[in-house]
Amino acid sequence: MYLEPFVQQAELLQALAHPKRLEILNLIAQKSLTVTQIYSMLDLPQANISQHLIVLRQAGVVATKRNGKEILYKLKNQKIRNFLPHQNLLKLTPLAHDPVCAMQLSPKTAVVKATHQNRQYYFCASGCLKKFKLDPGKYV
Repeated sequence: MYLEPFVQQAELLQALAHPKRLEILNLIAQKSLTVTQIYSMLDLPQANISQHLIVLRQAGVVATKRNGKEILYKLKNQKIRNFLPHQNLLKLTPLAHDPVCAMQLSPKTAVVKATHQNRQYYFCASGCLKKFKLDPGKYV
């Protein structure tokens, strides 16, 4: 009984101890997203994203809400926001928009950035950068 809270904390930390899971949490901390939306933002197979979401859900970090045929994922435990880099720095300005998914983010805390035609672009995740690099003209 004495160890139970420590076991629960260890399980939570294990769920958070993966860079892609933290990247997913960074995305859903801003707004609820479907697996397909997360997949389009990250450079990861959809099956892997689903596995990461299962781990996060079992740890009580994310919650789901059905929206028609889609399931939206959102941050369940708002205290987790304190561990996410952009949440501690949200008041930084100016704000930018990811040209691929239009997510609002701070240039100072953007996960990924790239220069195209002498202009700096900021991205929420590696998948959006990958799409941008394939066809920058589509997003500029």
